[in-house]
Amino acid sequence: MQHGPAVRRRKLGAELRALRTGAGLTSGEAARLVGWHQSKVSRIETGTSGVKPSDVRLLLDAYGVEDRQLRELLLVLSGAREGGREGGREGGRDHWWQAYRGVLPPTYRDFISLESQASAMRTLETSVVPGLLQTPEYARAVTRAAVGAVDEERLDTLVEVRLARQDVLRSDPPLALSAVLDEAVLRREVGGPEVMARQLERLVEAARLPQVRLQVLPFSAGAHIGITGPFVIFSFPSTSDLDVVVLDHLTSSLYLERKEDLQAYTEAFDTLRIHALSPEDSLDYIAAIGDGA
Repeated sequence: MQHGPAVRRRKLGAELRALRTGAGLTSGEAARLVGWHQSKVSRIETGTSGVKPSDVRLLLDAYGVEDRQLRELLLVLSGAREGGREGGREGGRDHWWQAYRGVLPPTYRDFISLESQASAMRTLETSVVPGLLQTPEYARAVTRAAVGAVDEERLDTLVEVRLARQDVLRSDPPLALSAVLDEAVLRREVGGPEVMARQLERLVEAARLPQVRLQVLPFSAGAHIGITGPFVIFSFPSTSDLDVVVLDHLTSSLYLERKEDLQAYTEAFDTLRIHALSPEDSLDYIAAIGDGA
């Protein structure tokens, strides 16, 4: 269990090692191709040292990697930033969140970068509506509660970021979102009756989108495997080896990368989906709560 940067270095190193092997190169041969010492390649592949985006590009070129999505993802893992020579764009995607570096903590920027590159996201929510499905008013109420005393300008910025994240559901191709919501999410009145009523309407609208699968875990399901807390599983288009589980805490996020952890959380999510209402019944359930049932 580690923080984002350490996880990303190890995942990046493992993927670069796999690409080198796939290209039929030893670490020494790869080093000679890019003009480095063999020890530098080894340190990068084991995740014991960081690597600049420009160095990642050199290795990807040396290994003949042309898959633009894979290149973009690996550059994100290397910490590519906005604009300039060190990246920010690969394959035409703008790392918009870097404009908020002075406002967002590094763990949140890490989360957004993974979210922006993922092909699928599975999430269990036990307290609040997922950020990708929040209305502006609900997002404002949740953000105010989460950050406490904050000036209106900063609050506006944080809400702006949360809403900007929702573009992943409208991208081409869109992020495939599968969410299981504990009934408490629907019953907890956030922002007042009118705000909550509109939020429930938004969930019904979102549930009808082809890229969104929404299921409700009713109170009648009793105790379930998700009572220990919410989690997110990100999956990526080019390789499952880069999949990661994210657990949010009050002051930080933890990233789980081991295959055993990924398997455990994947199985937990599958179990939750089995015990939850079907997407069709969930839509009716949400609508009924919105109608005051």
